[in-house]
Amino acid sequence: VDKPPVRRVAIFGGTHGNELSGVLLVKHWQENGAEIQRTGVEVKPFLTNPRAVKKCTRYIDCDLNRVFDPDNLGRPVVEDIPYEVRRAQEINHIFGPKGSDDAYDLIFDLHNTTSNMGGTLILENSRDDFTIQMFHYIKNALAPERCPVLLIEHPSLKYATTRSVAKHPVGKYEI
Repeated sequence: VDKPPVRRVAIFGGTHGNELSGVLLVKHWQENGAEIQRTGVEVKPFLTNPRAVKKCTRYIDCDLNRVFDPDNLGRPVVEDIPYEVRRAQEINHIFGPKGSDDAYDLIFDLHNTTSNMGGTLILENSRDDFTIQMFHYIKNALAPERCPVLLIEHPSLKYATTRSVAKHPVGKYEI
């Protein structure tokens, strides 16, 4: 099946404000975007949770990486709405809407972990041919360095992660 080419890519850092690798990379690329720009592709580095980054804490009111579900994205904006829910709605507006043809083609969401897992790619859909081929390319480009792929697919699970806004979501974890 012919699919349109990938034209819009976002790189997220700071989904969790205390995971600084992605924050530092995004800030670097916001100042010097030439490193990530490619002809015919728009690449947008984006700081997802700036309040949590400023406080160097995982989140302010709730985990931003768990609120991209239909209930939260459709929630009315009222005074006491949790900060991360409001932020999820803003991100969905900028990079989505989730599940639409207008959504960004690809979102890389950069994270850190204290687990000894090294650089790891997170795959949510084993039937996404584009993402599988991209992961294959990344793994070959990094060889001989190890780069495991973690499949977190579940047939009835609706993903509520920041990256789930994109047509092709990618999580990337580093130690």
